[in-house]
Amino acid sequence: QVQLVESGGGLVQAGGSLRLSCVASGRTFSSHAMGWFRQAPGKNREFVTAISWSGVMIYYADSVKGRFTISRGNAKNTVYLQMNSLKPEDTADYYCALGQYYRGSDSSGYDYWGQGTQVIVSS
Repeated sequence: QVQLVESGGGLVQAGGSLRLSCVASGRTFSSHAMGWFRQAPGKNREFVTAISWSGVMIYYADSVKGRFTISRGNAKNTVYLQMNSLKPEDTADYYCALGQYYRGSDSSGYDYWGQGTQVIVSS
């Protein structure tokens, strides 16, 4: 099994920054894509960003483009989400996901999910 553990969430004022981390452990695939999704209270889970194994393919939701940056650690089992210029509408639980193949925004293409980390942006 694969475990994903997110960290780095918290409370921040609008305009501030946070950096989320996600570490994958266990029997991961030989290569895998990773992504971030989020779910605000009372709303459906939505795609935020995804990155391929090589890092060549990266995709952002329009709502975060230019403000958020996804990256992978050197060991490939870690993915980061740098969030700048945060807005109150970014408030949500953020989930890390891992899949054997790069599926971009397609949540059904991810095989494993973390438990989430909460981000609250105050106005």
